[in-house]
Amino acid sequence: MKKILTVFIGAFLVLGMSACCASPADTQNLRIFSVENSKGAINAKSIEKAFNASGVVVDVNNNMNSIFEKRYGFIHHKAYNLAIFTNKELLTKLMTKYPSIGLITPLSMSIYEDGAKNTINVSTLSLVGMARITKIPVTNPDLIAYAASVDKALHKALPNGKYLEVSHNVQVSTKSLTTDFEMELEVEEDMTIVDAKDAFKEEFEGELGPVGFLIPKSYQLEHEGYDFFDTYSIIRFNAIFPVSKEHPDAGAYAPFSIVMYKKKGEDMMHIAFPSIDNWITDLDITDDKSAKVVRETHGMIQDILTELTE
Repeated sequence: MKKILTVFIGAFLVLGMSACCASPADTQNLRIFSVENSKGAINAKSIEKAFNASGVVVDVNNNMNSIFEKRYGFIHHKAYNLAIFTNKELLTKLMTKYPSIGLITPLSMSIYEDGAKNTINVSTLSLVGMARITKIPVTNPDLIAYAASVDKALHKALPNGKYLEVSHNVQVSTKSLTTDFEMELEVEEDMTIVDAKDAFKEEFEGELGPVGFLIPKSYQLEHEGYDFFDTYSIIRFNAIFPVSKEHPDAGAYAPFSIVMYKKKGEDMMHIAFPSIDNWITDLDITDDKSAKVVRETHGMIQDILTELTE
């Protein structure tokens, strides 16, 4: 088994090196795994079970059609779920050197059925996509292992499945891939640095709800190199609903993650999230309505954090 795993990881390393040498416009940042499902034997719950059994833990798995039907009165797809997941062991290893792993913690996926083709599909970030957002080298063994663990879970969840050819006309974005902030926390008398961080988070969370954001889950990750390392999984239904009509694979990006961390021995807290307006180029969004709501969503989060960190 160990020999097989070594070969498997080695194959991912070769793919990673090839992707690293490719032009950005020639690479795809997400992948879609698909299988015929006319009998309905595979569904979001069975996929969650298979992921968990593979060591890639699904923390949230929401039936978006139920939500969309209630909020908007109609749905776009026969089935549509958004789920978030982590591999805690590999995440901890990557945190040691790369706090940017928090930008994709948790990872996300969309699970959707194409009624016309009788297929069920799962969209996730590719190895290239994971490396691109985090700026972790695509040849990093732990990042390769992370992508490999997701691949293993997908094959377990969708037996006899295969990756579809993703043909998004990916544009080279002129905008930053991440939106970053930093601030020095004020630690008042009888407070710890964690208390100060929690006070900031309470204020941040209070700003999200009134403008339509929800938090499916938050994480407080422990690591000896950090005073704290927290992440949020955040979603705005008014963004994902119109985008998912033509781009159900957008679940590889949504919900999106926000990371807040402070390294031991440093003064500043760092906050960052993947720039949401890059969905437009990554997913090849061409309709003005969807593009507008994506930019609006990015601007809302950016404005909140700008105000809180000034």
